[in-house]
Amino acid sequence: MTGEEMLRTTVDELEKLLTTKNIVGQPIDLGEKSVIPVARYGFGFGGGSNHGQMGDGAGSGGGGGIEPVALIVIHKDVKGAEGIQILSLRKVHPFSEVITTLSEQHAPRVIEALKAKTEKRETKPETNGE
Repeated sequence: MTGEEMLRTTVDELEKLLTTKNIVGQPIDLGEKSVIPVARYGFGFGGGSNHGQMGDGAGSGGGGGIEPVALIVIHKDVKGAEGIQILSLRKVHPFSEVITTLSEQHAPRVIEALKAKTEKRETKPETNGE
């Protein structure tokens, strides 16, 4: 197999691997909920050939791995974005846990404050510099 043929074969195989269905799995129906697994995968490869005085030579190698990273949980009885939950399966840094906790606690208050401020602007009479 020539180097060009190895490269063509490699590209053909990569085309089969690099699809969304290999990252986002098929939904699993659990009655009131559906769970969609999300994975990450990586791979590396190398190849070469030589046309030297001792004859032709060629070689290739590769390796890869797959890691589950999250689960998307869809609560069928809850409409909209509130019914979707993403559970990370990766190690969480304590700092990100603090940010998540604070944002969950304070996000509703921030949203209400922004709504109130927007409503206040809308009800304020406009002045035309007169």
